[in-house]
Amino acid sequence: MSGLVNALVIVAVVVLVITRQFRASRIDTDRRWWLLPGILAVTALREPDLLDAHHHTWAALLLGAQLIVGVVMGAGWAWTTRVWAEPDGAVWSKSTTASLGVWIVGIGLRVGLFAFGAALGVHQDGSALMPALAGTLLVRSGILMWRAQNLGRTPSYGTAYGEHSARTTWKERV
Repeated sequence: MSGLVNALVIVAVVVLVITRQFRASRIDTDRRWWLLPGILAVTALREPDLLDAHHHTWAALLLGAQLIVGVVMGAGWAWTTRVWAEPDGAVWSKSTTASLGVWIVGIGLRVGLFAFGAALGVHQDGSALMPALAGTLLVRSGILMWRAQNLGRTPSYGTAYGEHSARTTWKERV
């Protein structure tokens, strides 16, 4: 893929993820949570210019650093996400302002790594960011699935009669 297409894919995924993270969403432990990160990783690894041919060692080190930042960012994002179970057993999640802080710090670190690579003369492409984004999403989703399954295993106690049920109000007609 061209650099423009890679950049557009990265921007689209980041916008989709960021906009969805601040809405409460139900966690479905049966879905394929690893599919989107897998597609991103395969797409990135198919690129022939993932590593700069003239600066192979530095490009590999920068890619490794990007992956480490991505994994740490995914873990931080997952642990700052609020996860709760409803009385019916449904598990929900919603990111907090700390999650936004994790995103800001992570993007700042990635920009810093890109600037460091540019200062060294290493050619970096958008395809180098895709494995890190895949790692972020994979780690975040994995931790959230683990947290959701642990919430589902906790014993649920029955609610009192009428608790958490829809209440109707009766109007008296004269």
